[in-house]
Amino acid sequence: MIESVTDDYSTKRARQAPDEFKHIKYKVEGNVARLTLSRPEHNLLNEAMLRELSDGVSVAGDREDVKLIVLDSACKVFCGGIDIGEYTSQRVFQMLDAFHAAFAGMLEVGKPVICVVNGPAIGGGAELAAFGDFVIATPKARFAQPEISIGVFPPLASTILPFLVGPKVALELVLTGEPVTAERALELGLINRLVPETQLQAAVSDLIHRIGSHSGPVLTMAKKAILGGMGMSLKDGLKNSMNIFLNELYRLEDSQEGLRALVEKRKPTWKNR
Repeated sequence: MIESVTDDYSTKRARQAPDEFKHIKYKVEGNVARLTLSRPEHNLLNEAMLRELSDGVSVAGDREDVKLIVLDSACKVFCGGIDIGEYTSQRVFQMLDAFHAAFAGMLEVGKPVICVVNGPAIGGGAELAAFGDFVIATPKARFAQPEISIGVFPPLASTILPFLVGPKVALELVLTGEPVTAERALELGLINRLVPETQLQAAVSDLIHRIGSHSGPVLTMAKKAILGGMGMSLKDGLKNSMNIFLNELYRLEDSQEGLRALVEKRKPTWKNR
């Protein structure tokens, strides 16, 4: 339904440059693009902020020197969800279009996306975390989809949560709207790692190093193979993965370098092509 809505109401617009952003801080350090949510006090998502998020992910995705994207928050709250002031009947289509563009961008970008959650992630904020490829959280984090309590349901969470936690738990999270602690989120598979707040930056840096030490194009293809197989049968998913492996991966210089390095018992030197 979202696709048909956005197909009908999307309008072509120029992509913003990161230095024009008002609600997202964007910077590139080494091979990492960092997008920091910065709309005090609760990082409530309005259309402008969602457009900036979409554009920031797109800009980072187009840079050959960037291997991965980190999404974090400058506020005590990771993200409090949609700004209700934007959710009017006059603006619902524009908001859905911006919402869809931001989340589709996170899903489709070739770079792995790490979400760092050190506070509540509510509604659209919980969906942001769910669409991250990796999620590192502290005990301060909690996750909730409370939309049911105001007479709506979360369309993106309703789609992705069954893949992440299974339909039974997805139904529980959406139909009760009750919050989940960081500890419970780890048990359910909503997050990858739970670390004390004092160790958060070290844990993020460690993961960045572990991922960033690999070939950028190979990371992109591995993400494409994994997420591209979602919703397919096992047979079709295998065909999709093998097609990427044989027809795309083996054309890379890095895949050949990796094999040579293995034979020669040395560390590979990536050219990222």
